[in-house]
Amino acid sequence: MHNHHFIDVSQLRVGLYVHLDLGWMNHPFTLSNFKIKDETQISGIQKTGLKKLRYDPNRSDCEPLPEAQVAEPNNTQTAANNVKEAANNEVSKEERLGQLNAAINEAELKFIAAGNTVREATKNILIDPKVCIEKTANLIDVLVETTLTEGDIAIHALNGNNSGDDNYVHPLNVTVLAMMLAKSLELSAEDTRLLGMAAVFHDIGKIEISSKILLKKEPLTKQEQLHFEQHSEIGARMAREVGLPARIGKVILQHHVHEDGTGYPKRITADKIDPIARIIALVNWYDNLCNPSDVTLAKTPYEALAQMYAHHRAKFDEMLVKRLIKSLGIYPPGSIVQLSSGVYGIVVSVNPNQPLRPYVLLHDPLMQRDTPHILNLSEEQGISISACLRPNKLPLDALKYLNPHKRVNYFLDTDLSKIQDDKSE
Repeated sequence: MHNHHFIDVSQLRVGLYVHLDLGWMNHPFTLSNFKIKDETQISGIQKTGLKKLRYDPNRSDCEPLPEAQVAEPNNTQTAANNVKEAANNEVSKEERLGQLNAAINEAELKFIAAGNTVREATKNILIDPKVCIEKTANLIDVLVETTLTEGDIAIHALNGNNSGDDNYVHPLNVTVLAMMLAKSLELSAEDTRLLGMAAVFHDIGKIEISSKILLKKEPLTKQEQLHFEQHSEIGARMAREVGLPARIGKVILQHHVHEDGTGYPKRITADKIDPIARIIALVNWYDNLCNPSDVTLAKTPYEALAQMYAHHRAKFDEMLVKRLIKSLGIYPPGSIVQLSSGVYGIVVSVNPNQPLRPYVLLHDPLMQRDTPHILNLSEEQGISISACLRPNKLPLDALKYLNPHKRVNYFLDTDLSKIQDDKSE
């Protein structure tokens, strides 16, 4: 067991491992126990109103500061302060829970609006190319602004039931995932815009592919596969015809070309692949594994990443594969897991430096769903993820409590934890 000691809030310093004995929604941090990394976290702890708190010397890098000599308030004043603090915490809990729900709802609305823009643009690109390109460019500008100017961004897994036509959700997913990598790679604003536009339109060539082939559940015949593969070249031609920049057409042409010489068009060698096409080829493959046309073949995010790394790594730029795994985590948000303790949970966030040990929201019937028990596996060396499950493998009570999304769709927005940080300022 860890040896906990109580210290005064004035003794806090960077490097101490602390426990906040407050409900999850009663403080501005992701978890109630963590190692203090900077002065901003100390300020956030002080603003909770706590006077004393626990710290763990075994997991701390240093000793607390010497205790300040302050006069002890009388018992009446202490009781009054405790009542006031409890009331403030209760108000704070309600306000911040409302903010969090509002932020999630807003992300859903943004996702639907973006999906509508992508649907109309890809559907009508040949009918009214100028308007379609302009509306798409406006959407991409918003995403670029979010990606490059916000300090903290996050991929949100959203409920695909609200997205409408799945055919138009795929290019949006590819766009969002590509933007996430653009942030990780520190691409320029111009390259990020080109990446976004190419991602939205990467499959426009499918307009001229037979719907019988696009919707076919069984494996394609050799002739059907050759016809399907033409969508890259058709898309590049269409890009030229509607006036998209030449580089976007090049990326559309190359989005199925692989580093190991496989893919198509086969005449394009690895040394000629545009860096932006490498990004789109990777995230396009990933989303097709998670969201294939035949949903019975769908991989969970965990399965998709594992399969790509174990069996298809040579097809892609290995550095990009590692960036994708680091950004999404080996157990991406939304993954359903069972811990070695037997408890079920859903991954809510990633430890970038320890991708095998994410933050997991536990199925805990004794805890209210709005104040759930979140476990940081990097701090619990005796517990690990033993299995990644499909939702239909969960017991009914765990399924209702965790409420996992049925389809993996994504939207890029500011990190939801930032909302809580802002509240504490």
